[in-house]
Amino acid sequence: MSDRSYAILGTGAIGGFYGARLQQAGLDVRFLLRSDYEVVRDRGLEIESPHGDFTLPKVNAYNTVSAMPECDVAIVALKTTQNHLLPELLPPVLKKNGVVLVLQNGLGIEAEVAAIVGSDRVVGGMCFICSNKVGPGRICHLDYGMVSIGSYAPEDRPCGITMAMGQIAGDFKRADIPVKPESDLLLARWRKLVWNIPFNGLSVVLDATTDELLADDGTRRCVEQLMYETLSIAARYYRLIPREFVREMFALTTKMQAYKTSMKLDYEAGRPMEVEAILGNPYRAAKQVGVSVPRLEMLYEQVKFLDRSR
Repeated sequence: MSDRSYAILGTGAIGGFYGARLQQAGLDVRFLLRSDYEVVRDRGLEIESPHGDFTLPKVNAYNTVSAMPECDVAIVALKTTQNHLLPELLPPVLKKNGVVLVLQNGLGIEAEVAAIVGSDRVVGGMCFICSNKVGPGRICHLDYGMVSIGSYAPEDRPCGITMAMGQIAGDFKRADIPVKPESDLLLARWRKLVWNIPFNGLSVVLDATTDELLADDGTRRCVEQLMYETLSIAARYYRLIPREFVREMFALTTKMQAYKTSMKLDYEAGRPMEVEAILGNPYRAAKQVGVSVPRLEMLYEQVKFLDRSR
C-alpha cells in the first residue's frame, strides 16, 4: 500500500482523468481547480471511459495552492501556455523531498520545471491518450491511456530507471494506468513528437480530425513527411528512431476513434494554443543543429499566425 500523496495541478482532460484513477485506487489525491472549483467541490468528478464509467462524489478540491497540503508528487497537467504560473504553484505544494511529474506535450519543458525545483526532482511524462473535458468536473476518456515516464537530467542526459520513477510507476499500475518507464527521457519526448507535430499542427491549419487527415492521400503524405522531418531532428541529437516507427504511428492512429487534437480543441474554444512547446521548440532545435525542416517551419508559421489572429 502506497502512502504517497499527489497534487493535480490542472484538473482537465489529462489531470482529471489520471488523478481520478489514482484516487479510485485508494491514493491520497488533491486537485487544484479554477473555473470548476465549486462544481467539483460539491459534486466530485465524473469519468466516462470505455473501461468503465465511474464517479468520485467527494474529492479534495482546492482553488489556491496556499490551502493545499504539501504532497510527495505534484503532477503538472496544465497546458504549457500556463507554465508561467509554475514558479508560484509548485513550491507551496511540494514536500522538501517531493518530485514533480510533468504530464505535458512538447519539448524543453522539464528544464523549465528544474529551474524551479531542481533537476533531481523532475520526472517527465508522455500521455498516449484520447481524453476530453466535456463539462465542469466531467471527463470523457475515449481511448488508450498509457503514460511513458522518464527522469530528467541537465543537458537531457539519459538517467536510466530511477527510484522516483519506480515509485510513481507502482502507484500508476495500482490504479490500472498502463505505464512505461523510459531510461532516456529525450528519446521518449521525440517519439511522442513524431505524432504530436503533424496531427496537432495540421488539425488546426486544415480544420480536420485525425481520421480526416488520414483519409485524404494529400494530407496523409503531409503527415508522413512531417514525421520523417521529426525523425531527422532527433537523429542529430543522437536519438535514433527507426523509420518503421512512422508506420506504427499510422497504424495506431487508424485504429483510433475520430479525434480532435488538444490543439484543435484549444483553437476552436479561442484559447491560446501550445504552439511553442509542440512546434516552436522542435523547430528551434532543428535550426540549432542545422537540420532543414521546411514543412515544420511552414506549419509552425501558419499555426503562429492563426494563434495571433484571434
